[in-house]
Amino acid sequence: MIAIVCPGQGSQKPGFLTEWLALEGVRAHLDRLGEAAGLDLVHYGTEADEESIKDTAVAQPLIVAAGIVAGRLLADRLGPEREDIVFAGHSVGEITASALAGALTEEEAMVFVRTRANAMAQAAAAVPTGMSAVLGGKEDEVLAALRAGGLTPANINGGGQIVAAGTLEQLAALAENPPARARVIPLKVAGAFHTEHMAPALEPLRELVRSLSPADPVHTLLSNADGAPVPSGAAGLEQLVAQVCRPVRWDLCMATLLDRGVEQIVELPPAGTLVGLAKRGMKGVPALAVNSAAELDAARSILG
Repeated sequence: MIAIVCPGQGSQKPGFLTEWLALEGVRAHLDRLGEAAGLDLVHYGTEADEESIKDTAVAQPLIVAAGIVAGRLLADRLGPEREDIVFAGHSVGEITASALAGALTEEEAMVFVRTRANAMAQAAAAVPTGMSAVLGGKEDEVLAALRAGGLTPANINGGGQIVAAGTLEQLAALAENPPARARVIPLKVAGAFHTEHMAPALEPLRELVRSLSPADPVHTLLSNADGAPVPSGAAGLEQLVAQVCRPVRWDLCMATLLDRGVEQIVELPPAGTLVGLAKRGMKGVPALAVNSAAELDAARSILG
């Protein structure tokens, strides 16, 4: 069993798509995806600075597009007849995984992420909020400290990492008084994603999904809600909407992958974050971060 995993917001870096433009068809593919997203993805993936691509309205479509492009370059290895492939995405990466698993078309994925990103950016602008990674400590003690401080465990990532989300004042208080044996590291994100602070983003997405036609995934697709396989395209789309305000349980996704006997992880670009989590939460399972053409060739070899 091979897991194809797709990263979330914060994984992007300036210029990370530059090398990919040398591959045949990539520029045209990015242009098509950018048209659906209403963004010049080639510019943002190659020329824009760090501050520009940190903007939620840019970062989310850019990350999803990058994963879709890389996934399509591996399409000849990911045929529907294969039963040894499982897809999972972290946060906005769930949209990437949904497209590659066949639950959404590429255009639907880009329209969805455009709406999601814009709505979440507007919600984040309403109240100054943010997120901080809490590394180390005992999980029950960390969760108790977050509850006591009015914070939400927005990402439970496994491997000793929990991401706290809330107001900037709440996060500052946590940093001043961290849980025992834990470090608190502020993240470069614009808001308290996957919390009730994002509730205003739900209605635009609910309105949008009425115009979409999800299909049942052709490969196993895991949900961030509980790590379980998505039962249908319609259910998966409902979960994508709800996940805007619901914590990401990446720890449960990794547990499902282990239960299913996954022998290799391939992380699509902008890759590295999920490989890092797998090293701590899925010890002994080989993991490849695909960020270059050479690593794409390695992924092809793995997929056979």
